[in-house]
Amino acid sequence: MSLQDQIQTLVNEAPEDGKTPQAMQTIGPVLAQVAHNLNHLEYYILQNLGQNWQITTLRHQSKPELEKTVVYAYAHLKDATHSCSDPNLIAIPKPVILLLFQLLAMKPVDSLIFFDNPKGQDSGYEVPREAIQQLVQESLRQLVEPPTEIA
Repeated sequence: MSLQDQIQTLVNEAPEDGKTPQAMQTIGPVLAQVAHNLNHLEYYILQNLGQNWQITTLRHQSKPELEKTVVYAYAHLKDATHSCSDPNLIAIPKPVILLLFQLLAMKPVDSLIFFDNPKGQDSGYEVPREAIQQLVQESLRQLVEPPTEIA
């Protein structure tokens, strides 16, 4: 599914409250802008049978008080399944736009880390939640604020 089709799916599935579909149309291009930095349209995430995503806490080696919480997203099913031996976790494919959109609501998660290369868990592309939130807020602000006239 193309990025545009993924955005349209978000718009179509938005609650019909008069505001949410328009907001989805506004933030869709922002999510697509971030997704253009990635190499795939779909990634696998690990989740349990309750459909909760596997969350990993990373700590700095020399400063253990510095930590961040991440979700890994894998371009290849094989990499996702080999990354964890827990039989209660399954790899589920998710459209990249949906992953980025869901990241906005995942307050305990600091970043999504995308692994594009097979067996390449040593180098991923990090997408911080705060960065996406800031871009989305700027986009939504333009939706509600009338343009200022320069006279």
